[in-house]
Amino acid sequence: MNFRRVFLFVVLLLIAAVARRTPLVSGDDWLPITPDELKMTSEPKAPGAPAIFLYREVDRKDSGTANTEYNYARIKILTEEGRKYANVEIPYLHRTTAISNIRARTIRPDGTIVNFDGKVYEKTIEKTKGNTYLAKTFTLTDVQVGSIIEYHFNYDFEDGWVYSSLWVLSEELFTKRAKFTLKPYERLSVRWSWPAGLPAGAQVPTEEPDKVIRMTAQDIPAFQLEDYMPPENELKFRVDFVYSEESAIEKDETRYWKQFGKKNYDHVEGFIGKSQAMQQAVSQIVAPSDPPEVKLQKIYARSQQVRNLSFEPRRTEQEQKRDKLKEAKNVADVWSNGYGWGSEITWLFLGLAKAAGFEAYPVIAASRNEYFFRPARMNSHELNSNVVLVKLNGKELYFDPGTAFAPYAMLPWQEASVGALKLDKDGGSWVTTALPDSSASRIERKAELTMTDEGSLEGKITVTFTGLEGLSRRLELRDKDDAARKRYLEDQLSEYVPAAIEGELKSQPDWKSSSEPLVAVYQVKVPGWASSAGKRALLPVGLFSATEKHLFEHAHREFPIVFEFPFKKMDDVTIELPLGWQVGSAPKDMDTDAKAAEYIFKSDGKNGTVHFNRVLRSDLFIVPADKYTVLRNFFQVVRSGDEQQIVLQPGTTSASQ
Repeated sequence: MNFRRVFLFVVLLLIAAVARRTPLVSGDDWLPITPDELKMTSEPKAPGAPAIFLYREVDRKDSGTANTEYNYARIKILTEEGRKYANVEIPYLHRTTAISNIRARTIRPDGTIVNFDGKVYEKTIEKTKGNTYLAKTFTLTDVQVGSIIEYHFNYDFEDGWVYSSLWVLSEELFTKRAKFTLKPYERLSVRWSWPAGLPAGAQVPTEEPDKVIRMTAQDIPAFQLEDYMPPENELKFRVDFVYSEESAIEKDETRYWKQFGKKNYDHVEGFIGKSQAMQQAVSQIVAPSDPPEVKLQKIYARSQQVRNLSFEPRRTEQEQKRDKLKEAKNVADVWSNGYGWGSEITWLFLGLAKAAGFEAYPVIAASRNEYFFRPARMNSHELNSNVVLVKLNGKELYFDPGTAFAPYAMLPWQEASVGALKLDKDGGSWVTTALPDSSASRIERKAELTMTDEGSLEGKITVTFTGLEGLSRRLELRDKDDAARKRYLEDQLSEYVPAAIEGELKSQPDWKSSSEPLVAVYQVKVPGWASSAGKRALLPVGLFSATEKHLFEHAHREFPIVFEFPFKKMDDVTIELPLGWQVGSAPKDMDTDAKAAEYIFKSDGKNGTVHFNRVLRSDLFIVPADKYTVLRNFFQVVRSGDEQQIVLQPGTTSASQ
């Protein structure tokens, strides 16, 4: 073969490759922009879309030592609303994942390019018992209707581990073309499935002779969001990959979970095995004369006093080196160190409870914020949380002291009413964790107000959050300062009231407790709440009705309705009227009891005072889409009740026009 001819052929190939691509800087690799992409003004298969993905690519490589995933996205901006996609957010899991090699650019409608050279920021999205989710964020500049934005980056995963992979096909936007590849880890078996099916324009994932699994797809519909919907990942088109340490993939569901259960039972038993240390610890916590429930309450409270590393602000590498925290090999280490990760604190509680003589079991649960667990999928990675089951006085109680501020015998909503594996030496058995009823998680709003001659309301409002209502707020604001917490609570009060309200928080609630309600006290003014109607005044009764005002208004529903947890809202409002005013007529009392939900309204007026009570109870959890009309009709009753008005007879003064 002529070497010169071969060399010339290679040079020509390189020139052609350069001509097909528009590199940003050295090291960037951009696909060519076509004239049709620049001229596009709409997508017939996604009518009215603000933007679409022209192309998406995910290339994953699992090697055990250099696990990485390359992501490429190209988005066409079609409307003014679509310009919001210039604000890019790339989520990732702290401690196990990093993001590198972010490159981005804007292609104007005329084809000229604006390279991104701005700052990439980092923010915390969510913290759970075992994980912190962060995001890299940046904003592309000069994005116009007709522009194309594109970016690519790498997920770099912690060395020494192999993580189960997945391809998410469904996105918020319609996807015109997509390509997915996975180079699996060669030393482990892997199986893949698509639980929600595949879109019509997708090929079945296939492992090719080079041991790479590939799939292409086109015309993937945009994923439609609805309020109170099941976890997005459960509904989206996706392909799950699950690794197994076994030489062959276990296809029998029963054997799969027994193997998993035995392995995890041995691990937990090894971690809590220091029974003598736990017995000594229990002797410091409880008194021999304490009744069993008191003992368990004391053990739970003491477990939550252990420093919880999972819910602390993220520390820099320098801070971690300075702290010199020791790794816990067992619960005795957690106890002596005085700190541990959330999952370790939960097992500490298990060890203490067993040492105190309680019948207690380790339970591995599947949190429902991302998926609805199904054993048939045989994906052990979905069992991602740990709780403790204790039998006390004939009842089964579930505990998670590893979640900061979690009340006694109450799981955070993500772990409530979920499938879980109660571990034992034989492999365990399936259980469903407890879901508290509505009386356990309440928002109680008490208003003591005076109505002015101008029809405004002034006075004090006290809002009390109990159970999971208190837990969710304590978790959300745990890393905030007093000013941010004050602003949050004042904003929330404004969200309750369907009118302009001037409210000031008078003192900070107890943010650290897991046993006491979260209580917020405000001094408020609601200008012009009562309105004139000739010689009379109309006083609306729905002072705290704003959150239900537009709930479930849409006539059609695609997905089931899922509530995080049962709840009860209880409103007690007393309004002192101006001198000489009295109630002319009041709405009729209401009690609409739909079994799983109830709305109660009662009012009375005497001695120059108006008093009304409102109760909204919901013991709903999952409502099928075909029952949506029933749910919608119930909340229409709620709105009708909240829109009622009390008629006030004129006195020597009157409300303003």
